[in-house]
Amino acid sequence: MTEAEVLSEFRAAEALLEGHFILSSGLRSSRYLQCARVLMDGARAERLARALEARLPPAVREAVEVVVSPAMGGVIIGHELGRALGKPAIFVERPAGTFELRRGFRLEPGAKVLLVEDVVTTGLSSREAIAAVAAAGGMVVGAAALVDRSGGTADLGVPFTPLIRLEVPTYEAHALPPDLQSIPAVKPGSRAAA
Repeated sequence: MTEAEVLSEFRAAEALLEGHFILSSGLRSSRYLQCARVLMDGARAERLARALEARLPPAVREAVEVVVSPAMGGVIIGHELGRALGKPAIFVERPAGTFELRRGFRLEPGAKVLLVEDVVTTGLSSREAIAAVAAAGGMVVGAAALVDRSGGTADLGVPFTPLIRLEVPTYEAHALPPDLQSIPAVKPGSRAAA
């Protein structure tokens, strides 16, 4: 899939929003990708996951034993990517602010894990999920996401493969450009802003 085809999938799902948004990181942006909307159609989610699987470096693809995603945003794409790879897919969640495996999920000691996110902006959630995998005995051999919004700056400490890179400037709340200052901010995601 080309970048234009991926963005077409987002537009068709009305998942590419324009306005003034507060991101999970607390940063502000003029565009927001609502990955839950693009993934709500199973056929579309499968197409995107198969395209992402095809972009994984061969060494990562061959090493993966289990896919782990952070809840909630990564669960659907993680499941679909696990299906594309023929590997089990589980998720970490934050019942008390720190990611952990729950619901009977566990990793075999040394299990080789592919961490899968919907969107990476700063990489903080991914790094926290990677730490949770390590605490559970697994070893993250690579990370993947539908969208890299970091401008290529997110360092996850492992090979990182996004389906697309979307260059959308982000701003601190006190340093907004004039066009965003005039638009009320909304928080479309599921997590409170930092």
